[in-house]
Amino acid sequence: MRRKPPPSPLPPRDGVNAARIRTPPDGPWDTIRDYLVRKLTKLDPAVIDAMLAEGAIVGVDGPIDARTPFTPSAFLWFHRNRGDEVPVPFELTVLHEDDVLLVVDKPHFLATTPRGGHVRETALVRLRHTRDLPDLSPAHRLDRLTAGVLMFVKTAAHRSAYQNLFRDRLVHKEYEAIAPYSPELALPRTVESRIVKKRGVLTARELPGPVNARTHVELIEHRDGLGRYRLVPETGRTHQLRVHLNSLGIPILGDPLYPEVRDVPPGDFRRPLQLLAKTLAFTDPLTGAEHRFESALRLRAWDSHPDW
Repeated sequence: MRRKPPPSPLPPRDGVNAARIRTPPDGPWDTIRDYLVRKLTKLDPAVIDAMLAEGAIVGVDGPIDARTPFTPSAFLWFHRNRGDEVPVPFELTVLHEDDVLLVVDKPHFLATTPRGGHVRETALVRLRHTRDLPDLSPAHRLDRLTAGVLMFVKTAAHRSAYQNLFRDRLVHKEYEAIAPYSPELALPRTVESRIVKKRGVLTARELPGPVNARTHVELIEHRDGLGRYRLVPETGRTHQLRVHLNSLGIPILGDPLYPEVRDVPPGDFRRPLQLLAKTLAFTDPLTGAEHRFESALRLRAWDSHPDW
């Protein structure tokens, strides 16, 4: 049975959790320092030595130093010194807050949680830091390029109750999208397919096999060759809405992946993906109250396509 990691002895720093690594069950290293030099190839050995001298790398029993013997299957924690991230020049707006939940309107280009080169410029880290909520965690996730309603749980004790709502598909979700209008396309309809997203590959693909993705697509209105669409996903596959609209021949405006992959430089915020998580509705698992949260954001390509 896989050993469960113990809690981090290091508190978050500016809303960012400490990085955690685990040493292998065996190896040729005499000291943990030797292992870290081999493991953390992006860090200069002199930087690792400085961190060890400062007591900045800790195990379950406290700080380690350059002489600490290698210990198999040991957990280690440290805070990464992140390089400068490109600031995302859009704010989070609070839609609802109580003792347990924090619901916000997430802007385009802001990731939900740290991943890759996006750490401090994420919704989770911003909210932990600015609102002094070190235990805050997301109940679900939105793609970095998708804007709209995003819900967080303030306390670890209640986290699973709300995350399980999404796991068990007990949350009603509605999205809006701006895409080309096709008079030949019969709507409303439910799109069904098998979507597969491989790790390390930017795009998801529709492949033969059992259906694992369903989206109800409805045209709300159209003008000047554009349509405003309501999307109600029954499942939650990666890039599902983007893949399904692309398969209908109406790819969402501003999509850098579908139908073709486009290179968008970091810091280019000019043409955001025109996809908005508009509504979340569910029965509160703790109180039984009925919740419905609505985004106050609007998709710019519909309000002013020339400016977008």
